[in-house]
Amino acid sequence: MAGEQQPPPKPELVLLDFSVSPYGQRCRIALAEKGLAYEYLEQNLLGAKSDLLLRSNPVHKRIPVLLHDGHPVCESLVILAYLDEAFPDAAPALLPSDPYARARARFWAAYSDKVYEAGKRLWKLKGDARAQARDQIVRVLWNLDAELGDKEFFGGEVFGLVDIALVPFVPWLPSYERYGEFSVEETAPRLAAWARRCLERDSVANSLHPPEKVDEFITLLKKVYGIERSAGVEDRTSRR
Repeated sequence: MAGEQQPPPKPELVLLDFSVSPYGQRCRIALAEKGLAYEYLEQNLLGAKSDLLLRSNPVHKRIPVLLHDGHPVCESLVILAYLDEAFPDAAPALLPSDPYARARARFWAAYSDKVYEAGKRLWKLKGDARAQARDQIVRVLWNLDAELGDKEFFGGEVFGLVDIALVPFVPWLPSYERYGEFSVEETAPRLAAWARRCLERDSVANSLHPPEKVDEFITLLKKVYGIERSAGVEDRTSRR
């Protein structure tokens, strides 16, 4: 009927996410860097999951999920690569154009997950298991520091895939330092300086939680899952 208001168009991009998730934050940073508008839908990961999430990611049932015209794309690193391919005109590109550089970026982006994997063992475990986790995360940070070298970003002067993959773990590092009794500044000084440079970018600063909020969340998880009573509790925050 003439004069009737039409419903607003559905957004092209919808992100199913959880605010504290470093994996979801990867997607938010990438979307901001590329200037792509999207609708954000917060998901409940500590209780019953939404029907939309379960339908969109029936295999892993976890966030983040990017809906593009209703079609789901799952797993953070897959989403980042998809944004480059689906929106080639949205600069900057997250992946380098050279095939070898692109393969190397994908390797180190995937390797960055080890920061979180070792870090969660620091606050879940005790005794020798925690000591092993400490050794692991120190080794991972040292390897990342060596790969970065004296470059401004992992891709050189360009902020790209590896930076976006790794930087959401930065607010978790103070908690990991406390549980593991080590210093990022001493272990990986170039990486520590890189983190400070990344935090100066609006896309990063507007997407990450401050370290004290992350530490509060870890404390909450320890209570929710009874970590103090049982070191073998499943970590449900590991969403990719």
